[in-house]
Amino acid sequence: MDKCLDIIELLYENSRLTDEQIAAMTGLDLSEVKDIIKKLEDDKVLLKYRALVNWEKTQKDVVHALIEVRVTPQQGHGFNAIAERICQFDEVTSVSLVSGGYDLAVEVEGKTMKEIALFVAERLAPLDGVLSTATHFILKKYKQEGVLFTDGPEDQRLVVTP
Repeated sequence: MDKCLDIIELLYENSRLTDEQIAAMTGLDLSEVKDIIKKLEDDKVLLKYRALVNWEKTQKDVVHALIEVRVTPQQGHGFNAIAERICQFDEVTSVSLVSGGYDLAVEVEGKTMKEIALFVAERLAPLDGVLSTATHFILKKYKQEGVLFTDGPEDQRLVVTP
């Protein structure tokens, strides 16, 4: 499994690595790397390759929100049935079962705050089993998946010359 984990970690850090680069970095044969990656994809360990985008630096209008959802677990299904139903909405980008004051953390994406508010009011909150929702709009992202979105603080030191 160590070979698989090494490949997973490399692709997690940089999904643009070629099979040849992975082979060189791990010391594995190219055919072995290809076989391992195919198996990881077939086993649904590797689900998708994607870029991490700072949408604020693009022309696309996009609003993200985190919605706390309290639900009633269903007999024999627990939280899975309602979570799977919420996953079906196109606006939803992530659903997680969490501990604490609410049950599900639902991340959504829309063009405007109003669009997200209407989604919550008209489609999410009325679902059977949903007890309450609390919407938090993400105003600015500073870091995601270990990557800083800001350029960092400017160096305020004075230049010293002889």
